[in-house]
Amino acid sequence: MTWLAETVMLSHGWRRFLIVVVAGAIAAASVPPFFLLPALFLTLPIWVWALDGAEQRRGWRRLVGPAFQIGFGFGLGYFTVALHWLGAAFLQEGGVFLILMPFAIVGLAAIVSLFWGLGSALAHLVWSGGAFRIVTLASFLALAEWGRGHLFSGFPFDLIGYALTANDEMLQLASVIGSYGLTFVAALIAMTPALIWPADQRGLVRRLIPIFIAIAVIAAQVGYGNWRLTNTSLVARTDMKVRMVQPMILDHADWSVADPDAVINQLISLSESKLTPTDPGISDITLLVWPESVFPFFLTNYPDGIARIARMLPETTLLLTGAPREPLGDDGLPIPDNPGYNSILAIDSNGEVVASYDKSHLVPFGEYLPFQSFWRLFGINQFVPGTNGWAAGDGRRLMAPPGTPPFLALVCYEAVFPGDIGDPGQAQFILNVTNDAWFMGSIGPAQHAHHARMRAVETGLPMLRAANSGVTLSVDPLGRVVAQLAEEQVGVLDVVPSEPLPEGTLFNRLGDLPFWGAVVLGILGSLIAARRPRRIA
Repeated sequence: MTWLAETVMLSHGWRRFLIVVVAGAIAAASVPPFFLLPALFLTLPIWVWALDGAEQRRGWRRLVGPAFQIGFGFGLGYFTVALHWLGAAFLQEGGVFLILMPFAIVGLAAIVSLFWGLGSALAHLVWSGGAFRIVTLASFLALAEWGRGHLFSGFPFDLIGYALTANDEMLQLASVIGSYGLTFVAALIAMTPALIWPADQRGLVRRLIPIFIAIAVIAAQVGYGNWRLTNTSLVARTDMKVRMVQPMILDHADWSVADPDAVINQLISLSESKLTPTDPGISDITLLVWPESVFPFFLTNYPDGIARIARMLPETTLLLTGAPREPLGDDGLPIPDNPGYNSILAIDSNGEVVASYDKSHLVPFGEYLPFQSFWRLFGINQFVPGTNGWAAGDGRRLMAPPGTPPFLALVCYEAVFPGDIGDPGQAQFILNVTNDAWFMGSIGPAQHAHHARMRAVETGLPMLRAANSGVTLSVDPLGRVVAQLAEEQVGVLDVVPSEPLPEGTLFNRLGDLPFWGAVVLGILGSLIAARRPRRIA
């Protein structure tokens, strides 16, 4: 390790850039669903050592100099590997966009790596030669991760902190400090090997103290999680029985080939399934849930389909379904050339839409096209079909259909945003409808399901997640998977959700305040510690 540390510190130019790119790619093994935490302990110290040997430039070039390149290169390797599942979307529609796949993956990785590059550059501005330098880099890296999750619509996939959420016990700390707080902790403890090597005159035991502290932090995290799981009592609801349908309807990629009758037939047939000879089927179900993208057409344009759905539903059953919603004018007619909404509709046994939620946080280039007129000059359009892309909803996420406990509604991508899924308030559970069929055969569906579980832990609310192709699951308020369907399994899942935690969570009450406290203190401490001589390039 001393050899590695010295090699990294003495490298420069393209050799140093290549080293940090490879290190970032290895670090990506820590993301869900792999959770190889040792990969972070092996690679984040390389970032520290690279900054130890980086030249400091004058003026504005400080922010785009070697330190920026080090953070950018590490991020480029990390995000190229961690987000490689996005390439599966280019296999849709016959793979006509396959040639763009590597450019899109690396291009997106480069864009989000700009945050890490800037964080690295800012850390190097206040770099010190002592042990506090790992606090400096951890603080600015955590700040960069927060920025990545919030600025320019946000893209918080694969936060560093998710490496510390490999099991139910480790998940529990998110109820206190949230996912961004976990990111600060993960970055800080994973950098501790940089305090051990290169070897100096200290004895072996003194040099190993930082790694002992890191192990103690992880042990304390697991201990707290075990205590919370053991001492938290959950109560099953008595007013709800939910059936979630996982239908594997793949016509979402091309609306022109969709057969409305076949789609409705499949959904009704699955919904009325009897799982055992004595199963009453749908008759005792209070909430029937269909996922996102099951209707590759506007349901309001198919009144016969709505009538058939109404006939299927018992009087006491409400259907919650993902569905495109066409905007209507005051005359009740569709507004020409207006984008539709990617929505959740609540439909009762009379065939009436009694409540709806329109997705507010849209996927750039997937559901809407930023700077649309410019990109269309190059033939670039959104990947999700619709009349004219999709329009964003008004941000309201609490749904309270008649006779149903109020809940937070999240469509697909909205479930990956820590602390930004709406105020839990009176919500009794989280409903997430999604379509991960775009990413079948990749780690994407499993990764997205884990991201969604984190929202249950942070809020103390149970989660119902209905996915078109998987993973459909029920999660309790502690983030534990109660029941699930396997990826690409056609079927239904009957569950009785738990009551929410009556006291909520500390994260509910404090939000990211602990995270910001750690980051601010880390940066202030860095300013004080930054006293070592600088070599000006």
